[in-house]
Amino acid sequence: MRLHIVRFVVMLALVILTAPLIAEAQPPTHVHRIGALSGGGPTPGRDPFVEAFLEGMRALGYVEGQHLVLEYRGAAGQHERLPALAAELVRLQAEVIVTQGTPAALAAKDATTTIPIVMVGVGDPVGSGLVASLARPGGNLTGLSTLSPELVGKQLEFLKDVHPAVSRVALLWNPANPIHALMVREAEVAAQALGVQLHRMEARGPEVLDRAFAAMTSAHAGALLVLGDPMFFAHRSRLAELAATSRLPTMHNVREFVDDGGLMSYGMSIPDMFRRAATYVDKILKGSKPGDLPVEQPVKFELVINLKTAKTLGLDVSPGLAASADEIVE
Repeated sequence: MRLHIVRFVVMLALVILTAPLIAEAQPPTHVHRIGALSGGGPTPGRDPFVEAFLEGMRALGYVEGQHLVLEYRGAAGQHERLPALAAELVRLQAEVIVTQGTPAALAAKDATTTIPIVMVGVGDPVGSGLVASLARPGGNLTGLSTLSPELVGKQLEFLKDVHPAVSRVALLWNPANPIHALMVREAEVAAQALGVQLHRMEARGPEVLDRAFAAMTSAHAGALLVLGDPMFFAHRSRLAELAATSRLPTMHNVREFVDDGGLMSYGMSIPDMFRRAATYVDKILKGSKPGDLPVEQPVKFELVINLKTAKTLGLDVSPGLAASADEIVE
C-alpha cells in the first residue's frame, strides 16, 4: 500500500514538472498574413476601409496580431505605383490579397496567378478582364462588384433633380483608371437623355486638380459629376474646397465625399463591402477556391445629401428628393 502511494506521488510530481514543457510544445495559433492593396492613402490609418475589413474579420473570430497580420500597401492615388506594391505583397507571401478598386485588382492579378485575390469596389470585373464570369470567376480572383457604369446615369438624374436649371455638367475622370472609359460613355448617353451638355475633364493626379477646376469655370459648367477613383477619394477634402470655391454642386459615388463637404452621393456603402470581403477571406483561409466563389453584386444603394452645402450654394432640396434620401447631412 505504501509503495502504491509513493508511485502516485512520483507520477504526480512528474506531471506537475512536465506540464509547462508540454504547454510550451503545443503549436502556436497560426497567424495568417493578409495583404491589402489600395490606390488610397499610404498608411492604413488614412484608409477608412481598412478598419471596416478588420471589423468584418473580428466578427468572424480573427484577432489582429493573434490570428492575422495585415500587410497594407497604399499608392496615395498614384496608380503607376500599384504594380510594384502588388509585387511586394507577393514577395511577403501573403496568403490572400484584398484589393480596393479596379487598378489595384488588375495590378494584383498581373503580380500573381496563385495567391487568392479578393477584389472590392470593381466596377466591371468581367469587362475589365479580371474574371471569366460573375457566377464562376475562375482563376484566383473573386470579390465584390460595384456596378459603377450603370450608376452614372442615376447619379446625373439626381444632380439634375437638385439643380433643374443646370445645362452644362462637368465630368471629372481619371484616364489611368481602366473602368472610367466605360463610365464616361455611360455618362454621355445619360447626359443626352437628360438634355445636358457634358464636359469631360481629365485628372491623372492631384497636381492637376486646380487646372481641371479652372477649365470647368471656363466651360461655364453648372455642376460636377466626379467618377469614383482612389485618387479622387484620397484627395476628397481638396475636391470639396475647389468645388466650394467654384460654387459647383457635386455628385459622388460614396458618402465619404459628402461628409467632407460634397453635395450628394449615390452608390453602395464601401465600408459595408469591405466588411463583406472578410467573409470571402474567411472562406478562402478555410479551403475554398476563389474561382469557385461567385462575385457579389450590390443590392442596396444609398443617396446621401449635404443640406448645409446645398444652402451654401443657394439650392433648394425638394421635399420629394429629401424624402428619397437615405441620409441627410445637416
